[in-house]
Amino acid sequence: MAITLTEAAARHVSRYLSRRGKGLGVRLGVKTTGCSGLAYKLEYVDDQAPEDLVFEHHGVKVIIDPKSLAYIDGTELDFVREGLNEGFKFNNPNERDRCGCGESFRV
Repeated sequence: MAITLTEAAARHVSRYLSRRGKGLGVRLGVKTTGCSGLAYKLEYVDDQAPEDLVFEHHGVKVIIDPKSLAYIDGTELDFVREGLNEGFKFNNPNERDRCGCGESFRV
């Protein structure tokens, strides 16, 4: 499988990287935290490690560390606007439960 980006997410990342003036793409991973055990980690990347996995959609690279892939394989990264709020949304088919505050998830 793979990690994918919607066109909206790719446009947002591309605009940000352009304003920033540097960067290869975004790094998507997970960290242990919260009520349910795991939380998504998303950051802009300037360089990648040799073991990193790279997926590219709509001209934007998504870089994943191999340990995180088991938890997020098949995830679609979207960028949504709901009212005055906007942000990334993770559509992860592996997600089985999410905590009430929405910060963490379980597979």
